[in-house]
Amino acid sequence: MPDTTAPSPSEQDRDRSSRARFAPLANQTVIAGLTVVAAVSSVLLPWLEVTNGPAMWSGVVLALLGLAATALIVCRPALLAVELLVPALDFVAIGLLRFGTGDARSVFLAAILLPLIWIAARPGRRHIVYPLAGTAVTFLLPIVLDPGDILASELVRLVFVLLVFAAVAGVTNELARQAALRLRTAQQLRRIAESEIGQAARVQRALLPGSDVGIPAEFTVRGVCLPARSVGGDFYDWFPTSDGAAFTLGDVMGKGAGAGMIAAVVRSVMRTSVDAADPAASVAAASGALSTDTGDASTDQFTTCFHLRVAADGSARWADAGHGLNLLLRRAGGSEWLRSGDLPIGVDTAWTSARTALLPGDVVVSVSDGVLDLFGGDVDALEAFRAFATAHPEPDDLVTGIGALGDDVEHDDDVTVLAVRYDGR
Repeated sequence: MPDTTAPSPSEQDRDRSSRARFAPLANQTVIAGLTVVAAVSSVLLPWLEVTNGPAMWSGVVLALLGLAATALIVCRPALLAVELLVPALDFVAIGLLRFGTGDARSVFLAAILLPLIWIAARPGRRHIVYPLAGTAVTFLLPIVLDPGDILASELVRLVFVLLVFAAVAGVTNELARQAALRLRTAQQLRRIAESEIGQAARVQRALLPGSDVGIPAEFTVRGVCLPARSVGGDFYDWFPTSDGAAFTLGDVMGKGAGAGMIAAVVRSVMRTSVDAADPAASVAAASGALSTDTGDASTDQFTTCFHLRVAADGSARWADAGHGLNLLLRRAGGSEWLRSGDLPIGVDTAWTSARTALLPGDVVVSVSDGVLDLFGGDVDALEAFRAFATAHPEPDDLVTGIGALGDDVEHDDDVTVLAVRYDGR
């Protein structure tokens, strides 16, 4: 059963695009927020020091300006080309924060990882070099602001930090590259699958009879199939026979392409048995087509099926393979279910036929179990469907009405209806 709450592929793409658009704003919000928290904590907490207040607050102002700039970029997508100027500004802001809160003793140096990862996660090896240049700016800024004696240890520290951060940037860039590659591969496979499913759906729709051309004038037949997915497991069919016409409705357990393939096999075999007078023989032939050489079912899925053959004089024979949702509406009034105790195709190997005499104006309606969901899907759904069918006995009205319900009501199962009226000679 499909999850109707799950987003469609197009919705997922839009959601992913929206998240990517707002990612810079989220990144900068974290950086600006941590910068403000660092400055305020340094002022309020006695064990944190402020060595240069103006430099510290200048770093805060730069981070907030970066936040404002990022908000502008998000509002104007044309400015996305200059997005990396914001993390470049953050390297300066963190350098000022470091200088103002103890320089080499500052506890806030780890914040430099945020703009570094921001840049390194972008595609291209050049985005490993850019954050290293920013890291160098962060460490050299205190030397520029206070060009006193430059200790050799500071230079060694700078070289070592650059090496470490080069490794971090390289790993981040490579992970991002691999993730992007996997995403592109998944998207390509999804597009191929969608194309194949679309072709399967078109083939399945083409297999459904488009009109009653060729059906003898003694019959009026209408049908509709609303799959819950692009490819469904329900099908209906009709075709002329030597003495009248044959009508079939099948419901394969499950949805999707696999169920659609089984439905196509059952339909095809039913058609090839056009000369078989016994409907049960047609059902048995369909079962044989779905069996392996060892006689075992080739799939765990089973198929319920109703197959009806009506002669021009109104004499009807039918087989019901575990379906049970077949209603005979008498023109004179009243209705009865056409059911048997036989099991579905894939569960049993033998079926029996029953006989029914149709009078002019009588209508046989067969539906899939998805139709019952349109009438509440509970124990009263059968009687609700019977009442609806009794109130709309004309095949056109009945099929159009249930089709409209299927369009208006969310359904997790395929909705299929076949209505046959015997009009007589």
